[in-house]
Amino acid sequence: MAAPGDPRRPYRLAQEGRLCALREELRGAGRASCPGPAGDTLLHCAARHGHRDVLAYLVESWDMDIEAANRDYKRPLHEAASMGHRDCVRYLLGRGAAVDCLKKADWTPLMMACTRRNLEVIQDLVEHGANPLLKNKDGWNSVHVASREGDPVILQYLLTVCPDAWKTESKIGRTPLHTAAMHGCLEAVKVLLQRGQYQPDCRDRCGSTPFMDALQCGHIDVARLLLEKHQASTSAQDSLGAQAIHRAALTGQNEAIRFLVCELGTDVDVRAASGHLTALHYAAKPCTWPAQASTRLASSSFCGPG
Repeated sequence: MAAPGDPRRPYRLAQEGRLCALREELRGAGRASCPGPAGDTLLHCAARHGHRDVLAYLVESWDMDIEAANRDYKRPLHEAASMGHRDCVRYLLGRGAAVDCLKKADWTPLMMACTRRNLEVIQDLVEHGANPLLKNKDGWNSVHVASREGDPVILQYLLTVCPDAWKTESKIGRTPLHTAAMHGCLEAVKVLLQRGQYQPDCRDRCGSTPFMDALQCGHIDVARLLLEKHQASTSAQDSLGAQAIHRAALTGQNEAIRFLVCELGTDVDVRAASGHLTALHYAAKPCTWPAQASTRLASSSFCGPG
């Protein structure tokens, strides 16, 4: 513990929620401390660690600025929302905190709340005017973030308050369906297919489809769902002419390759339209992991035991 008089001590007390000790420390110092090494104020610390009583004391007794930004442009509301501290979020909103303030890379508190799967915090922010359609520097909005995390209840809520949010695209043309498929979020994919009107084999700027993304990352259950409910094509090609089997080989997804070849009848020797490379060629590329993929593709008994 930092000793009395140490400039780090107030931050430690705020972090630990020791209000009485913090009150004495600040009274003795006669000021509410200077910004910390990352530009944090004591409000940032209190909000990050969920200490509403400390937050209220600093605002009401020391008139600290709830809109103070640290070096990443985070405000106390970002901190509280990102950690799912509902009491702190509601207190800051009640004091008039800007609900759609932007931190570095243009992330809003709502986007950060969507990383924590805390529906009540998300509801509080939306009910205070947070806009789920705002985009960060990569073109992601809150629905993209929620799709990555995969909580179907949160996705249902966001698509209820913003029914057209399913059709959003990132700067490289990736939809929430691409995001959910890549991260293996089966329940999120179900919600998006139910609530959205995605075209089968919708492509991003690289020509990748959600089906390709799912198999490239080894999510066979998602790939099955896209085949059954979204009429995904097993032979769709990306902008380089690669199909799902090439993409799965590139990332060393043995079970995905087995699924394509043994269950779906994909030709193991099919060549990418650009470069005329087979899946075996892709498996041999330096970025591939694990090495067993190339061994299996070269084997004549790929669909056999082992």
